[in-house]
Amino acid sequence: MKAKRTGRCLCGSFQYSFNAEPVVSFNCHCRDCQRATGSVFASIFAVPKGSLIMTGEYRFFTKRGDSGREVSRGFCPECGSRVVSTAEHSPNLYLVYASSLDDPSWYKPAMNSYTASALPWDCMDPDLPKYEQGRPTSG
Repeated sequence: MKAKRTGRCLCGSFQYSFNAEPVVSFNCHCRDCQRATGSVFASIFAVPKGSLIMTGEYRFFTKRGDSGREVSRGFCPECGSRVVSTAEHSPNLYLVYASSLDDPSWYKPAMNSYTASALPWDCMDPDLPKYEQGRPTSG
């Protein structure tokens, strides 16, 4: 069994834990992730829904993404921090934002997605695969 990993929102009223290994990890450069994070990309990893234990209140904002499928971005209603999301194309997974981890140092992205939307001054790791219009899906 892997070590228990934990995370939380900025104010700490929403928390989560999991023991599963991520199914996939990536940096998403789509315009929606840029707008939602206020940054050049969102660092995300996916874990099976049954492995993520969440406590506290959270809400979802749902919007169709560039893929044409719905993405529901979860956030803390108290502080507004994005913590988890769900995606129509991967119904059995939670997408977790690496920035919400208590120890984000172990996060390692495996790829960059939606690089067609990447900002020209974004410095991507040249060793990671780049997908202009999304990423391979699983789940």
